[in-house]
Amino acid sequence: MTDLAVHLDGVSKSYPHFKLDDIQVKLETGGILGFIGANGAGKSTTIRILMGLVRQDGGAVEVLGHRMPDDQAAAKRDIGFASEDLRLYKTATVRWHMEFVRSIYPGWDPSYAELLLRRFDLRPEHKIKGLSHGQRVKAELLLVLARRPRLLVLDEPTTGLDPVARQEVLGELMEVLADERRTIFFSSQNTLDVEQISDQISFIDRGRIVDSGDKESFLERWRRVRLDVPPGVVLPSLPGTVSAVGSGRLSVVTTSRFDPAMTSAYQSAGATVHAVDTMTLEEIFVANVMSKREGNVA
Repeated sequence: MTDLAVHLDGVSKSYPHFKLDDIQVKLETGGILGFIGANGAGKSTTIRILMGLVRQDGGAVEVLGHRMPDDQAAAKRDIGFASEDLRLYKTATVRWHMEFVRSIYPGWDPSYAELLLRRFDLRPEHKIKGLSHGQRVKAELLLVLARRPRLLVLDEPTTGLDPVARQEVLGELMEVLADERRTIFFSSQNTLDVEQISDQISFIDRGRIVDSGDKESFLERWRRVRLDVPPGVVLPSLPGTVSAVGSGRLSVVTTSRFDPAMTSAYQSAGATVHAVDTMTLEEIFVANVMSKREGNVA
């Protein structure tokens, strides 16, 4: 039986101007899921349901073996949650927050907490109101990570961070995954961050999952093929073609199921293949979403 840390099965939630529809997410223990979507796509609503903060209208949610939202109290003992909207007490110090969280969670690791203080270059005597945005984010992550939770749920954790601070945060998240029992659900619209640390990807758009799979599979099968197409030549319609854009003799075909045999098919039709380009995760996300909106099959 597959060991799932998170399982959302056919989850739906309706609001007056938005609907989350048939959300399917499976995240195995020890994995990192990059949950990618634009603002308003449904990422935060999905996380609220996952955390038991909102009851779904339909479908089932299981987190760390607990049904949500009914068993959320038991589940949250092993969940660490961090969000750009998380707020700390402005007039209290970093140390005060550390002691406060330590008094609540028996799994608090004081040695690891001190290590994170040094890695994040945080001074425990500093008050929250005197910290920069990046320092506050790192303080929040310290409070979450030092609890040693089995599951980390991160909602846009790197938003607003400078490049150095972002790499510090991402590097620490990778350290967490050295323990294969720990799992990360990483929600973001920053595809560069997701591409760097995730092994599983789910794209969400307009309240629906657009596509899901392992990261390497996405990067391997998506390609842009640049062609010279003489007048009168008709390109064959090949499986996996997402879009074909032409200007004069130049045509660019985007495919979600690239196979080297495709180039032979285009050449046999009379076209010349100039290049086969790999695509970034951001380019794949945009092409995937646009193709679904236009009714194409990616």
